[in-house]
Amino acid sequence: MFERRTTRGIMVGKVAVGGGAPITVQSMTITKTADVEGTLQQIYALAAAGCDIVRCTCNEQAAAEGLAQIVPRSPIPIIADIHHQYKMALAAMDAGVHGLRLNPGNIRKPEHIRAVASEARDRNISIRIGVNGGSLDPELYERHGGLTASAMVESAMRELAYFQEVDFDLVKISVKASNVPLMVEAYRMLSEVTDVPLHLGVTEAGPLPGGYLKATAGIATLLLEGIGDTIRYSLTADPVEEARAGRQLLEALGLRERKNVDLIACPSCGRAEIDVIDVANRAQAAFADRKLPLQIAVMGCVVNGPGEAREADLGIAAGNKRGHLFVKGRNVAVVPESEMVESLVEWAEFIHEHGTDAAIARADTVLAEREAARDRAKAIDDKGEDANHDHDRIVEIRKTVAGQ
Repeated sequence: MFERRTTRGIMVGKVAVGGGAPITVQSMTITKTADVEGTLQQIYALAAAGCDIVRCTCNEQAAAEGLAQIVPRSPIPIIADIHHQYKMALAAMDAGVHGLRLNPGNIRKPEHIRAVASEARDRNISIRIGVNGGSLDPELYERHGGLTASAMVESAMRELAYFQEVDFDLVKISVKASNVPLMVEAYRMLSEVTDVPLHLGVTEAGPLPGGYLKATAGIATLLLEGIGDTIRYSLTADPVEEARAGRQLLEALGLRERKNVDLIACPSCGRAEIDVIDVANRAQAAFADRKLPLQIAVMGCVVNGPGEAREADLGIAAGNKRGHLFVKGRNVAVVPESEMVESLVEWAEFIHEHGTDAAIARADTVLAEREAARDRAKAIDDKGEDANHDHDRIVEIRKTVAGQ
């Protein structure tokens, strides 16, 4: 495992950030904050999807008044997103928010920055310095010859210096850009000059699926280097997708305890007897809202499936119009092909409650393994050991190379 960079710890409400705390997932509501019920509905959906901290815009008095009603009813801490009006930051703190996000490119007067930081200090409210490549201070842009990592880091450190003037240190920083290499460079540079917790993100990553790829490329690269304490996928999509993506990334990297199904599936081959894509998609949908921290496999054939996915908690492989269920590589049951997904759900729920050993113990493994062996032999007879004709291709390659 990679070693995480040591940062100072702060609290955002009751959620710890930095200081070795688990990496948190953030997102942002897209409702009008003045729409209290609509915003709360979205916040609860985000929390259910794995979001730890949520940001709401506070761009007008009605939004601040909405926050006063939202904060006490929210299941997770609320951060107020502040842009050009520093008084909205003061109003948001009056509303009881747990944190603020300030963009140095938008609030530039030092006296305004210090006023907000002083009030946050007195109220024990954290602030994120949110540097954004798209709204960099023009003076920095000009002096650094454009949007560069050094310009973004200087912007963050300048803002941090204003905070330090009033003895305020409940801070985290982001230096987001829509260009992935630039974003990675900026965070690497920033991590060398401060121990403040860092919030990772590729800003304006865009719609799916490209947005997933860009955000993952930047965030995962840094996390694997031990950089980052909290993350957000900035997608042009339902914010629930952001929370799910962030949670899944952290689980995949082993940085958060698994809460949901990790569905693995083979890419299919000439031996597959089912539409693996269809079955995997139906399984993914069936498990979408079930909090089952299991690895589940969907395999196209019974010849190699149970062996290739032997580390999965549960899996199913197709063979001779039947589905062969296996637990930790052991065949446990045979079901009709049409009931493969339903059977996976049933066995997954049993395993979640009772464990894999109990699941194997309740099965007639002798019968299941005999039937799997029979269908495996039939598949080999029908399609041969080399269903993808790898051997023939290798022979041709050797002939070509030998003839040169």
